Amino acid sequence: MILVSSCLAGLEVRYNGTHCLDKKIRQMIEKKQAITVCPELLGGFSTPREPAEIVGGNGEDVLDGKAKVIGKSGKDVTIMYIKGAYSTLIKAQEVGATIVILKEFSPSCGSSMIYNGEFKGKKIVGNGVTTALLERNGIQVVSEERITDFLEEN
Repeated sequence: MILVSSCLAGLEVRYNGTHCLDKKIRQMIEKKQAITVCPELLGGFSTPREPAEIVGGNGEDVLDGKAKVIGKSGKDVTIMYIKGAYSTLIKAQEVGATIVILKEFSPSCGSSMIYNGEFKGKKIVGNGVTTALLERNGIQVVSEERITDFLEEN
């Protein structure tokens, strides 16, 4: 089974209440080849919510206690991001997922690029908290930006 970010399946769960529908992912859901997950909702957030970025590092650094996830207002929301990451890992393990397709740039789901923590739209190389935890546990994370390549390979 494949897990995919809920927003990529068209569910309006992003921080601003929107989605990022990817038609290929929607087809995977319809064919029962994948199921949706939203680490941020699993962490206890609601929709809409304040945007957040990792400050002081990347997802691995957050898991290691060396960086934090901070909302735009300055509120520390690290615990909720870690909770969502662990809930996603449990769900992935329960369904036997070996691949997870996540939304790029997110402080939870980014798998190659995340925002730099300054809330100015600048991106840096790095991954989100959920991606870091899944990869630490041997689960491959694929960005939706590589979905075409991934589907051609598999």
